[in-house]
Amino acid sequence: MSAKSGRWKGRWKGRWKEHWKEHWKGRWKDEWKWRWEDLNPTFQAYLLLLPAVSIVGLLFGGGLLLALGQSIGLIGIMGDGSLSLAAYQQVLSSRAFWQSLQLSLYIAIVATALSTFLSIGLAVMLQRAGRWASFACQLTLPIPHLVGIAGILLLLSPSGLLSRVLFSLGLIASDQNFPLLVNDRANLGVLIHFVWKEVPFITLILLAVLRGIQPELGMQARALGAGPWQCFWHVTLPLLKPGIISASLIVFGFVFGSFEVPFLLGSTTPKTLPILVYEAFTNVDLNQRSVAIALGLMLSLISMTSIAIYLWLGSEKPFGRWFGRSWEAQNKT
Repeated sequence: MSAKSGRWKGRWKGRWKEHWKEHWKGRWKDEWKWRWEDLNPTFQAYLLLLPAVSIVGLLFGGGLLLALGQSIGLIGIMGDGSLSLAAYQQVLSSRAFWQSLQLSLYIAIVATALSTFLSIGLAVMLQRAGRWASFACQLTLPIPHLVGIAGILLLLSPSGLLSRVLFSLGLIASDQNFPLLVNDRANLGVLIHFVWKEVPFITLILLAVLRGIQPELGMQARALGAGPWQCFWHVTLPLLKPGIISASLIVFGFVFGSFEVPFLLGSTTPKTLPILVYEAFTNVDLNQRSVAIALGLMLSLISMTSIAIYLWLGSEKPFGRWFGRSWEAQNKT
């Protein structure tokens, strides 16, 4: 083969290769573009979220499967690889577990309810307040929980600042007469800390919702004869409902699974579920490791069940007759 014919062959081969490459690339690009634009916008959003959700789901789901395998004896240091529900039987037959469950639910429900009620009133008061009032309400948000715990111990303990001030004023005979607010059986110190810390968080969310409500709705209700309380109950509160549910769910989940606050401020007995998990996991007996993991899984299951019940209670089905009906619809009947 001559050099001239070889050059012509290489030239035509390169041209045909570039031609077919551009042709099929353009066709596939146009085809994919047409298919993507033809998709439902909601489905497009799900597809865009799929990579991130897949990674999180893989890590979270893999961790749950690994924990489940360790709790039933299939995976672990002391297990022989056989299926066993001894850890769950030990947990469910323990009186300490049921006492801890009651205490954890009590703290989570009371702290969430108090924080939510106080935040609703504070958000309504700050709705028309200046920027500095809203800023002052949010000052406690960046404070870590451990710093708040230290402040409560210094202020409310029997030998703290408040008891010394009351003693110096002659209001109490000694620090022994100061009411027990820290490490008490009612867990008042835990509740005070959570309310003090979570009220600004819920208020911040509710303020954002309130400032997005059109003021004409309240004006129309007042023009139809509604009083301030009726306007709040039948107009403002139903519009605040999504923000209340979202914020209180976050607070409930955090409080129910909190460890450091009940550990440092709570009662010595009974203890909350996260403290039981910690004590079982750090036990020198390695057989308690499966019990700790079983407790952790049951803690997660109880949290998800409580959240599902709370969402159902917040829906229109059980309480929609009172909570979701507007004032105008009520007066039409």
